[in-house]
Amino acid sequence: MTHDMPFGAALLPSGGVRFPLWAPDCEHVQLELNEGATARRLAMQLQPGGWHERIEPTAGAGTRYRFIVRGGLAVPDPASRWNPDDVHAPSVVTDTAAHAWQDTEWTGRPWHEAVVYELHVGTFTPEGSYLAAARHLGELAALGITAVELMPLADFPGARGWGYDGVLPFAPHAGYGTPGELKQFVDAAHGHGLMVLLDVVYNHFGPEGNYLHAYCPSFFNPAHQTPWGAAINFDGDHSRTVRDFFIHNALYWVEEFHFDGLRLDAVHAICDDGSPHIACEIGRALRDGPGKQRHVHLVLENDANEARHLERDPLGTPFCADAQWNDDLHHAAHVLVSGECDGYYADYAEVPLAQFGRALAEGFVYQGELSPLRAEPRGEPSAHLPGAAFVSFVQNHDQIGNRAFGERLHALASCDPATLEAVYACLLLSPHVPMLFMGEEFAASTPFLYFCDFGPELAEAVSTGRREEFKRFALFADEAARARIPDPNAVSSFTASKLHWEERGASGHRERLALFERLLALRHEWLTPRLAQQRGGGRHRVEGDVLRVEWALADGSTWRVVANFGGTAAAVASVGQTVYAHGADAVQLLPGGVLVGLEAVDG
Repeated sequence: MTHDMPFGAALLPSGGVRFPLWAPDCEHVQLELNEGATARRLAMQLQPGGWHERIEPTAGAGTRYRFIVRGGLAVPDPASRWNPDDVHAPSVVTDTAAHAWQDTEWTGRPWHEAVVYELHVGTFTPEGSYLAAARHLGELAALGITAVELMPLADFPGARGWGYDGVLPFAPHAGYGTPGELKQFVDAAHGHGLMVLLDVVYNHFGPEGNYLHAYCPSFFNPAHQTPWGAAINFDGDHSRTVRDFFIHNALYWVEEFHFDGLRLDAVHAICDDGSPHIACEIGRALRDGPGKQRHVHLVLENDANEARHLERDPLGTPFCADAQWNDDLHHAAHVLVSGECDGYYADYAEVPLAQFGRALAEGFVYQGELSPLRAEPRGEPSAHLPGAAFVSFVQNHDQIGNRAFGERLHALASCDPATLEAVYACLLLSPHVPMLFMGEEFAASTPFLYFCDFGPELAEAVSTGRREEFKRFALFADEAARARIPDPNAVSSFTASKLHWEERGASGHRERLALFERLLALRHEWLTPRLAQQRGGGRHRVEGDVLRVEWALADGSTWRVVANFGGTAAAVASVGQTVYAHGADAVQLLPGGVLVGLEAVDG
């Protein structure tokens, strides 16, 4: 399927290619066609609204092209569908209908069934490709995963990177394979019953390879300044075309690549004083377009804890987004497990168990209360929202990779191992949408480091800057300690982050995998069928080291999780049918251990 849009080169039914470029700040633009060792430059026609266009009858699929803008600068198509030779090189015309889709009966899955697995294509397998990743999808489905979320694919400079510095939002990163191979990955996932979500970045472009600043300043609004310079123009002059660029990008991934939804990165960093907010306009476009034929989902990352974007109508349909990543739950759990209180963890240092309980019951910990770290109120009330409005996790790419050495949580745990297992049981057996980060399911020994592949000048600045940012931590107060921090541009930082799949069967790893398999089997058997049309959050209370959380479900039942986070025995009342008890039979509590009891009461 092809997504029709005004941006990007498009094959014409009668032959030839239409080449459009929105460049209202340029009087003249040329189309450069690269044919072997030669290049032809052809004048483009100025159209109303700042568009330049040329129809070239001799061009077709595989034609390499770029635009010559003011000052003679040669630039790729900002809506390129394929840039195989990196972001500075010519774009390639693609035949978007070439893939023969196998998922013709696929209509997606409802959101309450989601169990998300976040992965980075380049480090998920030794090969680091779409096709190699597809070979492991069956294992994820067998584990109980129902949705795979890919870290950003928008083409970024160099061979390796996290993807958050993308500059060509429509071009899948060439280092992972071709657009056709990405479609094969999605097809394979759907064959295993897995949804596929894509992380997209609409709050900034990366620092290398973004040519829009040079020839299309109207794409940015200097009234809003960000760490990356003038903000993307979502609310100033010419903003309608800019908004349409990103709305079409969202629809493009869902329609042309059959993705089941998107995760919008850092919505709090999007500067938009217009109405509706661009995130909500994207949500509406997805629901009113492909969402009428199949399940399509929108997830936000929003550090401001703005519950307004998660509101539902009386039928439970989101006005804007299905869910938001729940950093609050992560932070409270991290303090519980590791004891770390540096940086933003300071806001969770005093009563982490109570805050973990509030996050499970009500979504956000900070719902308008004063954040001591920020010295200002943070968040909006969220207790009225259903659990599925929150994607919750105890690890993700940020929380691991933003550490100096990329350590995973189990490597940092200062608690009894049973406490970490109790945290996982609470996560996977709550009504929230749980998310795992790749390798978490078998306690992977490999770190997930920050890595990139910038040009020499920027590479040095990034390496120096990363080491300097850790100065404020006591552990890295001296220069010698900071020098040990891995260089993000070193190939070794990338290769060290690749999973070792053989660990799944090794001692110390297979036990974690078995725990997750059991927890997810229980979730799918007992909890998931009761989550459709759930309304409202839950209640929690803490009694010493025992956390009790309960939620009213749509079928009239009550779901209860009781977890003992202490090292001594505690009484755990049994109500109704116990379907899970970690570390003990029924509801017995082993001295020095941790019990998680899950009880469902009908009526």
